[in-house]
Amino acid sequence: MMEFWYSLLSLLPFTWAQADGLLFMKNAFLAVLVITPLFGLLSTMVVTNKMSFFSDALGHSAFTGMAVGTLAGALAPTPCAVVFAVVFALLFTLVQRKAHMSSDTVIGVFSSTAVALGIFIATLGGQSFTKFNALLIGDVLSVSPAEIGLLFCILVGVAVFWLFALNRMLLTGVHPALADSRGIRVVLYEALFAVAIAVVVTLSMSWIGLMVINSMLVLPGAAARNIARNMRQYHLLSVLGALAAGIAGVMTSFAIGASAGATITLYLAIFFALSFLLRKN
Repeated sequence: MMEFWYSLLSLLPFTWAQADGLLFMKNAFLAVLVITPLFGLLSTMVVTNKMSFFSDALGHSAFTGMAVGTLAGALAPTPCAVVFAVVFALLFTLVQRKAHMSSDTVIGVFSSTAVALGIFIATLGGQSFTKFNALLIGDVLSVSPAEIGLLFCILVGVAVFWLFALNRMLLTGVHPALADSRGIRVVLYEALFAVAIAVVVTLSMSWIGLMVINSMLVLPGAAARNIARNMRQYHLLSVLGALAAGIAGVMTSFAIGASAGATITLYLAIFFALSFLLRKN
């Protein structure tokens, strides 16, 4: 299956894209083509629902999951991180619905707890924290074909979910009480969206980097919101902006030897700045 995509990449006018080119760069390019539209799609709801700090907290919980998996001796700690992040997201949704506290307060409690627990586990018994440094910066060049396939399946799943549940998701985010009065299962949709973010953030963390992954969930939607005139444009501009920044970022990072995650984020920041200047008051 990957040979088909590699053959398509060989049509590009780059040395690394040719049949005898750099395999890791081909995988990184394909990963960006899958990851960035996924972040662009999720970003629209993150911005609409004012959940930017929540996505950041999920990144911290994913790191804690990685630390738990490593401590347990797991050869592949990522599954442990995914489970931990999903549980974290569901628990947050439950507490937010039950507690009479503002969202930012609940997020602050969960985020700080996740960070403290992650650092505690990572350094337990005098262990060195340096083995987790790669998670902070990320390395998209390390992505494998199997991981690309998994993310593609998630992209398809999220796109199908968006297609059938977008209106209900929007109403749930903008006016939960009204959505509940219309028979929409608010808690279910909030939980599903939280789980989607948790899975995507966890699986992408080792390639994008914990330090900048939250910006991938905020900047595309924030930039698109500046210039979009309707909901269709909002989603389209967010996805296309994230995709363009991803392609430009991975190409630039490869050329100058910089972090791909950070470079993509800088391109997204430029996208936001331009959209801010072009917005109509």
